[in-house]
Amino acid sequence: MPSPAPLTPEHCTAQLQALGAQIRAQRKALRLSATVTAEAAGLSRVTLHRIEKGEPSVTMGAWCNAMAALGMGLQATPSAAAAAVPAPDRTGWIPARVPLADYPQLRALAWQVHGTDTLTPAEALGIYERNARHLDMQAMSADEQALLQALRLALPPSTETNTGASDAV
Repeated sequence: MPSPAPLTPEHCTAQLQALGAQIRAQRKALRLSATVTAEAAGLSRVTLHRIEKGEPSVTMGAWCNAMAALGMGLQATPSAAAAAVPAPDRTGWIPARVPLADYPQLRALAWQVHGTDTLTPAEALGIYERNARHLDMQAMSADEQALLQALRLALPPSTETNTGASDAV
């Protein structure tokens, strides 16, 4: 027995129904029966029928299996409402922790950092300074350039050296 459908907003229901219709149209265009398609996707014929109707209670894995069996792919795209939201102005702003995922050049320079997804501002500046010769300023996003500029203005230059020697005797 299928699980109960989650509460789904009207626009999401319409998107699922449209996707189900595309799946059905692809199956028909390929002249495949529902039984053959369901077997190829590892699903029951009833589950394939529910997918083609756009039922939200069917698991995402089942949707993906049905699409893969028909040579289709799934790609998420931002909705028009999400795309219309402007990015915040971060000029001169320094986060308490610098997320590596948001700054591609920093992430590339910090390849040796393991076990953390964020750095302190001082750590980020140190990595930028030590690896300045590898920075590609033309490829750097405006947000990342603003971060680097803010770090340079707000923090003293790093005086750390990597001699490998210890101060202790």
